[in-house]
Order: sequence, then structure tokens, then C-alpha cells
Amino acid sequence: MRVHPYGDRGLLLELADTAEVVACVDALRTAAASTDVVADVVADIVPGACTVLLVARDGVGLDRLRDAVPDAEALTAARARGAEHADAPTEVRIPVHYGGPDLAEVAAATGLSEDAVVHAHTATPWRVAFGGFAPGFAYLVGGDPRLAVPRRPTPRPSVPPGSVGLAGGFSGVYPRSSPGGWQLIGRTDAVLWDTDREPPALLGAGAVVRFEAR
Repeated sequence: MRVHPYGDRGLLLELADTAEVVACVDALRTAAASTDVVADVVADIVPGACTVLLVARDGVGLDRLRDAVPDAEALTAARARGAEHADAPTEVRIPVHYGGPDLAEVAAATGLSEDAVVHAHTATPWRVAFGGFAPGFAYLVGGDPRLAVPRRPTPRPSVPPGSVGLAGGFSGVYPRSSPGGWQLIGRTDAVLWDTDREPPALLGAGAVVRFEAR
């Protein structure tokens, strides 16, 4: 892990990959629940693809904020617990109507039948690694590794809201109509972003997501 100052109130933790990001956030969450070090100094935790941003509380300097950075032992323990999703703050079930426009292509790319793609997508729980791209969009990791497929060679100019897609090792749900190049395998009526809800995003970092075929 590399630790970089981020202005006068933040530290940017640079990690090897998204799996390490999930472990780091889990370690921070565990520390916040069991000690005062993280809870007293960290105002916000913002995960990214390979980074975690720690934002200090008012009046907390970077030296104190550094005390909240997980060490190697904490990260190792978090990785071990993460296999059982022990640190997940919540679990969200998302019903999906499978049969998206790219389901057949995903099946061909993976060597699975279409039914087997659906089973693979629903049988293994996913974790929210980080958010981005659009409000409410969550990058989900940890699913069946056979579903790692490339993005479409040409993005669609408009993807309908609720579309469930795959790209690389990620799965995700489009919260609103937007351009996109992910492989679409289904659609859900779940509302991913609602400004009248607290929090507005249905899927927060660290949450376990289970897809259910409808």
C-alpha cells in the first residue's frame, strides 16, 4: 500500500487491485466498530478501483489520520473474513428478468449455456467495491469468475435504466438511461438511485448483492 497526502484533510491509499480495496474498506469498518481510532478521526471513506480516500474529521491532522490506515495484518484478516462476507454492512437482493440483448453473446464467450450464465450470475453473491460512472451505479466484484467478459466493441448510445450488465470482472446495474458498453444480460425494476431515500443509493460500498432470477 502507498499512502499519499490528499490536500490538508485527506489521505489517498493506493492499493494493488479492487480486491485489496474491498479488504481495506472491510478492515476500516471493523476497526471503526471495535476501536475509537478510526471512528474518532475518519469522516468519510471513499473507495475507488485501486484507491481508498480517507477524509479526516474537522480538527484532525494528517498525522492522526495516518493512525487509521490499516496495517498488513489487518488487511490479511479482512481478506480472510471477506470470503464469508463477515464485514458486509448489509445484503441487498435484486430480482432480475434475464434475457438481455447480450445474453447469447455472453454464453458464447464463456462457453456456457444461457441458463448456465444466469445460474452463475445468481448462484454467487457479489460485493459492492465502489461507486461511479453515474449516481447509484455500483461496481460489483467477487462473482463467478467464468463471467469475466470484455466490454462490447462498440458502446450503445443509450442503455435502458435497470439494465444488468457484465464487463471484465464486474457486474453492475444501470441506474438511469445512459450510453454504455457493458454486456447486457437482464433487467431489474429495482430503483438504484432515489433522492427521496436515505441514503439515495441502493447499493453502498461493501454491501453483498444477490441477484435472483424472475
